[in-house]
Amino acid sequence: MNILVTGGAGYIGSHVVKELLETDHQVVVYDNLQKGHKEAVLGGVFVEGDLADRELLDRTFSKYDIEAVIHLAADSLVGESMENPAKYYRNNLVNGLNLLDAMVKHNVKKIVFSSTAAVYGDVEEVPITEDLPKDPTSVYGKSKLFFEEIMKDYDQAYGLKFVSLRYFNASGADESGKIGEDHNPESHLIPIVLQKALGLRDKLAIFGTDYPTRDGSCVRDYIHVTDLAQAHILGIEALEAGKESEIYNLGNGDGYSVKEVINVASEVVGKEIEAVEGDRRAGDPATLIASSDRIREDLAWNPQYGDLKTIIETAWKWHMNHPAGFKK
Repeated sequence: MNILVTGGAGYIGSHVVKELLETDHQVVVYDNLQKGHKEAVLGGVFVEGDLADRELLDRTFSKYDIEAVIHLAADSLVGESMENPAKYYRNNLVNGLNLLDAMVKHNVKKIVFSSTAAVYGDVEEVPITEDLPKDPTSVYGKSKLFFEEIMKDYDQAYGLKFVSLRYFNASGADESGKIGEDHNPESHLIPIVLQKALGLRDKLAIFGTDYPTRDGSCVRDYIHVTDLAQAHILGIEALEAGKESEIYNLGNGDGYSVKEVINVASEVVGKEIEAVEGDRRAGDPATLIASSDRIREDLAWNPQYGDLKTIIETAWKWHMNHPAGFKK
């Protein structure tokens, strides 16, 4: 298929593109490069553009005979979404509608959507299943949940079939070391820990050590970005085979604490990574672990990089080779 990947120059998007290129699919990357990196796009056709540009979207669908879409373009910082909700609703919803309308216009009926575990809000029940109540506590989470509801309506009205993937903590890097995680500012734990190991950060803080967990620090479910990328391909291929629309969680089903991540990272880099204990952050649940039983059963998704040490080893390879990110 000819597949349009929006946000394909970003962290997750670039790994999705790499995995697609290793199949028989043809890839068109659509990215405005506000947060992505052109150097991360390892092949295919690149279109620099914004989803607000309806004319460019229209030309792209026509020129490249797009048959399916993987939609990863979005703003995704929880704190920023609370400070600037207009930005998040405009980009994640209004611009997303532009994409869906272009799909309807060009009779493209298949989309895999990058959603988030943030749609659940503060859930006490673990592991988290897809059927638990959704009560997002951030504008970011709301924007993703609203877009899922919009896709349901487009399915009913226009026959647009979707797979929505609710990620937990994407992590790691491609084994080649060519692409990896490069955010500014960085908000994810594993790259922050590794930046401390490289001397790029003065301080590494553990936000809360009095949670009801095995060592007092928060527990999270980490999923390797390559496993996550494979789930997107399985989703597209399932839709091509005639599957109805569905929503899936993506996680390993195992949780690791902040302290465990730091300890394993210290083992990987060969030296102690020092951290200071700080106060809890508002809104941080003690434990978030996904149930991925549905996607395992429906699409035969089988993550290959579930071990935390392996995840961190791949991330460390990327960060050692690119301490300044894609600038080097």
